[in-house]
Amino acid sequence: MRSDRLDDLDRPEDPLAPVVTRASRRSASDAEPPRRRRLRRALIALLCAGTALLVAFVSYGYYVESTANDNLRREAMLPDDSTGGGAGWRDPRSGKKAGTLVTGEGENILFLGSDARPGETVSRSDVIVLAHVNDARTRVDLIHFPRDLFVPIPGRAGRDKINHSFAYGGAPLLVRTLENLVGVKVDHVVKTDFEGFKNITDAVGGVRVYAEEASNGRGNGGPVAIRQGWNDLNGEQALAFVRERYQLSQGDISRGRRQQAFLKALMLKVLDRDTLLNPVKFSRLVDVGTKNTTVDESFDRSTLRSQALSMRKVRGEDIHFVTAPYSGLGTARGMSIVVMDDAGMHDLAVALRKDSMSTYEARSR
Repeated sequence: MRSDRLDDLDRPEDPLAPVVTRASRRSASDAEPPRRRRLRRALIALLCAGTALLVAFVSYGYYVESTANDNLRREAMLPDDSTGGGAGWRDPRSGKKAGTLVTGEGENILFLGSDARPGETVSRSDVIVLAHVNDARTRVDLIHFPRDLFVPIPGRAGRDKINHSFAYGGAPLLVRTLENLVGVKVDHVVKTDFEGFKNITDAVGGVRVYAEEASNGRGNGGPVAIRQGWNDLNGEQALAFVRERYQLSQGDISRGRRQQAFLKALMLKVLDRDTLLNPVKFSRLVDVGTKNTTVDESFDRSTLRSQALSMRKVRGEDIHFVTAPYSGLGTARGMSIVVMDDAGMHDLAVALRKDSMSTYEARSR
C-alpha cells in the first residue's frame, strides 16, 4: 500500500519501479479510501498555501523595509569632536563636569519637530522630546523639554533657550546640549515637521486624543475647536491641536503636554493590530511617515528593523510622560523663558543614567 506521509513526496524515484501512467495514478487514487484521499489533498494544499504565504510575507516585509530605507533622508545630526562643549555630564547645580556619558543603560532617541510653515526656513526646533526606552524594552518615557527652557549651551556664555542651540549649531549642538544636561548618550535622532505629523495621522485613519484644556480655534493653532476631554482628530485637526499655545493656561508647557498626548495616541494607533496587520494601511503609513522624516546617519536598515521588533510588545500603559523639571516661568534678556529646576534636572539625569525612570516617576508624583 502507498504511504500517505508528506515526506514520501520528496523521495527520488526508484529506477526499477514499474512505470506509472496517468491512468494507473487515477486507478491507485480511486482505490484509496475517500477520507484518506481528502486528508492527503488537504495536507498538500495546506503545505502549498503555507509556502506561498511565507514567500508573500518575506517579500512584503522586504518591500516595507526597502520603502522606509529609501524614503528616509539622512543627515549628520549626532555630535562629534567639532561640536562645542565636549562630551560629558555637567551637573546642572554647579555647571561642573560630573562624569562621562552613560551608554548601554536603555536607549535614547531624540525626536525633533519643526513648526515651520511652507516657505519658511527651518531654523528652530519647536518639539524636543527625548524617548528613553528601558533596557528590557518594556517601558518608554517621553521626556518633553520645553523649547523655552533656559539651559547652558556648550560653547556659549551663560544660559539661553534650549531651542536656540538648534539655531546656533543645528541638531548636533542641540544633542550635545541635552547630553550635557542628562548625562546619557543620545543614540539616534529623528526629525520631522508638523506637516509630517499631519500626513502620518491621516495615514492611520486619525487619532483619539485627550485634551486637558479646551481651545476655541482663535489662537495660533488654527481654526479648529478642541473640547476638554476626548477628541477624534484627522491630520489637519491634529496639527491645530499640537500647535496651539496662546489659549492654554501655561503656554509652551501646556502645548508640550498636548504634543505628548498626541505622540502617545499616534504610537498606539501605529502599534494597533488593525494597522500592523493591514498591508495597505501599513505600507501607506511607512511610505508617508518616512517621506517626511530625517534620521541620523547611523540609523540604517538593520537598526530600523531591530527597533521595530524590539518594541512590538509596547502598549499604552507602558508609555509614560515626563516634562523636564522646571521651577516656573520668567524673563531674561527681554525673552520669556521657562526656568530650569537645577536640582530636579540632576535627579532626572541620575534616573536616566541608572535606567530607573519608574523610580523617578514614583518620586515625582
